[in-house]
Amino acid sequence: MNKIKVGIIGTGNIGTDILMKLKRSSILECGIFAGRNPDSKGIQLAKKMGVPTSTESIRAIEENPDCCEIVFDATSVTVHKQNAPILRRLKKFAIDLTPAHVGKMCVPVLNLEDCLLLDNVNLITCGGQATIPIAKVISDVHPETKYIEIVATIASKSAGPGTRNNIDEFTQVTRDALSEFTGIEHTKAIIVLNPAEPPITMHNTVYALIDNPNMDEIRRRVREMEAKIKKYVPGYSILLEPSYENGRVTTTLQVVGLGDYLPKYSGNLDIITCAAIEIAEYYAREKLLKRG
Repeated sequence: MNKIKVGIIGTGNIGTDILMKLKRSSILECGIFAGRNPDSKGIQLAKKMGVPTSTESIRAIEENPDCCEIVFDATSVTVHKQNAPILRRLKKFAIDLTPAHVGKMCVPVLNLEDCLLLDNVNLITCGGQATIPIAKVISDVHPETKYIEIVATIASKSAGPGTRNNIDEFTQVTRDALSEFTGIEHTKAIIVLNPAEPPITMHNTVYALIDNPNMDEIRRRVREMEAKIKKYVPGYSILLEPSYENGRVTTTLQVVGLGDYLPKYSGNLDIITCAAIEIAEYYAREKLLKRG
């Protein structure tokens, strides 16, 4: 089968994990792996794999636009805001793994097809990818929900410089996405970096204030959503089925990473790279079908 070439901007943990996941793809191949640090572990690994590399970041794509059709941007909020208009001018399909919120917010299990019509999609945050589908299930059953809050707890070791520098954007963009996907005005997002040793696996808790909830229906739909997400994030699982006490619905989930490049406890990074690959593969299949 013919493959669609992709570019990766950002050679840190997230960019390198995408690179490793591409090895399993039957429809995608890396045309350029670009960053700024020639000594980064990601660059060295890509060279050993025989992948074209560059330390010129997005300029590598500007100088050779035929190197890719899809671009994963795994840089930072500030850098993606600079990259976005360049990628648009080059007519690349941009998948933004930062909380820059330049493009349409995308959770593959909820709105993938709508996002393919655009030139830039935003993957919100790791916490958003994990919890928004569950929050959406709850709000679908009970649109009168008064308030939704999510708490994402991740291992401190899995939070690199990009995550730490974008904490404010994480909380704001996740909150905005919660409201947008659920239709609930009052929402809140919290991230906790846990320094425990050994490092903890990513855990996320969703809280919702509801009067007289239909718990049987909520639980049924949460189980259905879990099964859908597991198709592209195998380590995703509900730990605590939705329960109700003192006017509050609570459910907890975890994400265990695949261990492609990052440790398995780094489910927070794995869920967003899995989502990125899911979007890219769907886009690539549509492209190849149109080309016959």
